[in-house]
Amino acid sequence: MDTSSPAVLVNAELLKMYVGKRVRAVVMVMRIDGGSIIGQSTDGHQLTIKGSQPFPLSTFIEVIGIADTNQSIRAEICTDFGDKIDTSTYDRVCQLANGEFKSLFV
Repeated sequence: MDTSSPAVLVNAELLKMYVGKRVRAVVMVMRIDGGSIIGQSTDGHQLTIKGSQPFPLSTFIEVIGIADTNQSIRAEICTDFGDKIDTSTYDRVCQLANGEFKSLFV
């Protein structure tokens, strides 16, 4: 596992704490608008994923990139996460990774 450039697990609410930093988020794709994805974070808020790469064509994607603003991520890597994921569990993991168990996450 490469830990030289870790990406913090975030949802839309936590994204504002990491503007300018490398983050990782799961997003439900709502629509593709030009070179961006408009999606819904696991906590129900809208996020914009910016990038020039071809995006996976599934319902859920994992995005690793730099938090541009408190509502957008500049994608470095997009991974297909399929059409079904337990968003509430993923959202809880994000909260744990940024809370009392932060030391357990890279």
